[in-house]
Amino acid sequence: MDHRVCWPILSLVLLSQLPGCEGESRGRPILKEKLLVFTVATKETDGFKRFIRSANFFNYTVKVLGMGEDWTGGDVAQTAGGGQKVRILKEAMKPYASAKDLVILFVDSYDVIFASGPEELLKKFQQTKHSVVFSAEVFIWPNRHLEVKYPHVRDGKRFLNSGGFIGFAPNVYLLMEPWNLQDKDDDQLFYTNIYLDAEKRANLNITLDHKCRIFQNLNGALDEVVLKFEEARVRARNLAYDTLPVIIHGNGPTKMQLNYLGNYIPKVWTFETGCTECEKDTISLPEKDNKFPTVLIGIFIEQLTPFVENFFERLVNLDYPKEQLQIFIHNTQTDHERDVRKFVEQQGDKYQNVKVIGPEEEMLNTDARNMGLDMCRQDVACDYYFNVDIEVVLQNRDALKLLIDQNRSILAPLVGRRKKLWSNFWGAMSVDGYYARSEDYVDIVDRRRTGVWNVPYISSVYLIHGSLLRSDLTKRDLYHSNKLDADMAFCQNVREQGIFMYVTNRHVFGHILSVENCHTGNLHNDLWQIDENVKDWEEKYIHPNWSRIIEDKILLQPCPDVYWFPIFTERGCDDIIEEMEHFGQWSSGGNQDMRIQGGYENVPTIDIHMNQVGYEKQWQKFLKEYIAPLTEKVYPGYYTKAYSFLNFVVRYKPEEQPSLEPHHDASTFTLNVALNKAGVDYEGGGCRFIRYNCSIQASRKGWAILHPGRLTHYHEGLPTTSGTRYIVVSFVDP
Repeated sequence: MDHRVCWPILSLVLLSQLPGCEGESRGRPILKEKLLVFTVATKETDGFKRFIRSANFFNYTVKVLGMGEDWTGGDVAQTAGGGQKVRILKEAMKPYASAKDLVILFVDSYDVIFASGPEELLKKFQQTKHSVVFSAEVFIWPNRHLEVKYPHVRDGKRFLNSGGFIGFAPNVYLLMEPWNLQDKDDDQLFYTNIYLDAEKRANLNITLDHKCRIFQNLNGALDEVVLKFEEARVRARNLAYDTLPVIIHGNGPTKMQLNYLGNYIPKVWTFETGCTECEKDTISLPEKDNKFPTVLIGIFIEQLTPFVENFFERLVNLDYPKEQLQIFIHNTQTDHERDVRKFVEQQGDKYQNVKVIGPEEEMLNTDARNMGLDMCRQDVACDYYFNVDIEVVLQNRDALKLLIDQNRSILAPLVGRRKKLWSNFWGAMSVDGYYARSEDYVDIVDRRRTGVWNVPYISSVYLIHGSLLRSDLTKRDLYHSNKLDADMAFCQNVREQGIFMYVTNRHVFGHILSVENCHTGNLHNDLWQIDENVKDWEEKYIHPNWSRIIEDKILLQPCPDVYWFPIFTERGCDDIIEEMEHFGQWSSGGNQDMRIQGGYENVPTIDIHMNQVGYEKQWQKFLKEYIAPLTEKVYPGYYTKAYSFLNFVVRYKPEEQPSLEPHHDASTFTLNVALNKAGVDYEGGGCRFIRYNCSIQASRKGWAILHPGRLTHYHEGLPTTSGTRYIVVSFVDP
């Protein structure tokens, strides 16, 4: 196709009627009422909606052309094209061909944001003293061979970009009047050929916005552009030319950078106001449960993960009517089948339906995720699809309702690793498509900036509007793309459709577990997570009153220098007992004991040592983190290292070993925790401190006794008369 522009006779006749450079129209300010903005958009994409919001913010009058038409302008993201825009604009310009006092602004819309208003735009246009001004960039497209024909530019960007131009209506009409090419031909090449013709450039009085005073094209200029926070709004500042562009264009491969700027410009988020658009376009859920949207929750267990049982407990406690929920579970781990089966058996009939794909079906992660989307896509009653990976800890019971209320096509709640900057979103991406840190990433993760953020990558937990799956995301294989993992492939496929993905940190939603060192091989593997997921371990196993022992005066002193306080949850006690019974290798209770140094025990018990079940390291950390701080408060002046060479669980039975003879412990102080309930699990039992004739009986499950080990606190274990009594003992600082 020959892209040379032939100038019609009509154009030559009309040239004499064009506004002059120094005419009366240039001497006084152009009123904003004399500005008409055109854009071509065939569908209402997320980018288009953002463009319109920014235009409305500054009260631009925008005339949208081509809405509802089929796009026949080619794949402009991959190759040349876009001629359809010229054809449509040429037709729309006919009524304004002789409107000398009218200024026309044409801009793309899917990847454009207004950063300032019509007054500044028109003032800067007038200051150019030209009749048509095109945006400029550093790259030449689509014909690199034309570079030698471009006028030399001493300072500024040299090449024309057709994504934005402004001019007097007659000049703009004559600019495109010669168009007689095909929709798939390239619009930028068409305008370039006119500009490179010196005679036509002079007759139409065309120039380029070399220093980005009006138009900022981001491609090739990312290092030049920074955010500038003003009192009323946010601008993009070009550092290279010290200018404040009016229009920001994310041309070429800079859509993600435009999305980042669009999180702030023109007044989406500021330091003074916070998020100004978070409450716009939100929805309110109905009061009646049976009117709630139907949500399909896709749960993915793709790797060994701690606290799976707790995940399902949180799912059950989610504040959303279960009759409006469907559950799809993909589980590849045989270790977690018990937890999945327990959930289905106990809770399954409360939901609309539950479907489980287990390890025996050997379905790949990507195929399972596509299946989850298909289940919602094919069910017209499925209003939302909620993807949740098993390592996500959603502690906010309102999480699902909050996400629906925010009314975004795809929205993820911010979750991250505790005390780490690792999270389920990326603020930016590198040129090779992997993680890059945006300037605001840390502030968003730490919630110093709260809002709803347009981001290039989300994972682990996100909500998708069901109608989106049945319209723009009808592609059946969203989780495959070259060699990318499932989440990266999904995000790439979504971005290619021009769909925005958001993450919200307006509320605290929860966090993500560390799964790298998930312990296996024991009955209750979560007990070993004190190193990897300490807060989750604490929530499951440490008594909720532990942190308030001193301030709420929960600490009791039943005997001199003997302190009694809560330490373990009932679940913690049960898991320790069950772990020991599952191991099953209880000592004989004799004096000969090769597990200890010297091989002889003066006061033997029937017990299992922590190191026998591989729990010595974890128990030492428990002593240091939870017992040592309390010890230093109740025994002032003593600073413990919280080291114990002997930690063990003791079992008392009337027919086995009912009691323990009087003795001193080989410790500076001793920890003794009751693991089950007196009067329920056993009768009798307790500890008597002989010197003070003081006994503690009916020990409370999960409560610990702390007492000195040597000299003063000679003690004995009182007889257990029925049932089985369990305690865990540590000789600290021997």
